[in-house]
Amino acid sequence: MKLSSPAAQRNREPIAAVLADWLPASGLVLEVASGTGEHAAFFAGRFPRLEWQPSDPDPAAIASIEAWRADCGLPNLREPVVLDAAAGTWPVDTADVLLNINMVHISPWAAALGLLDGAARILPAGGGLILYGPWLVAGVETAPSNLAFDADLKRRDPAWGLRKVEDFAREAGARGLDLTDQRAMPANNRMLLFTRC
Repeated sequence: MKLSSPAAQRNREPIAAVLADWLPASGLVLEVASGTGEHAAFFAGRFPRLEWQPSDPDPAAIASIEAWRADCGLPNLREPVVLDAAAGTWPVDTADVLLNINMVHISPWAAALGLLDGAARILPAGGGLILYGPWLVAGVETAPSNLAFDADLKRRDPAWGLRKVEDFAREAGARGLDLTDQRAMPANNRMLLFTRC
């Protein structure tokens, strides 16, 4: 069943504009936590020289991704694979870029660390880990809407919540991933680019 997210419809163009600066001309992009699959279908169409590998741990998401894939019929959009970011092994051994959209704040910190561990395992030197979502940044005033969102997330699950860029970057650095760029995005979101040393 094809699922749809209003947020994905709103943020896909701004994300694509940054991806145009950060993605390589060709290669394989592994999208971790693809959700509905709308982003995968849209970005595969926007960047036809890149192979796009969607993934998700949730069976309903996998079915939705496959429905979007069937609907768009793009040759560079691969079949989705079941992938849990926190797992010690992934079904994909190598990728040129790892993309993760709106996962880190709605999953336990162990999943964020698992994402970094996976990036360290599969990315080549110079490969990029790209993240999008709401973040807390030292020295930057947090929007009231993000503070309210953070409180709501923690009410829903104490293991969830907005993460500090600095905490994530410190853990990334310990795994050979350097924060090389970041961009402020609409609706108080942020994109981060980590590069494998």
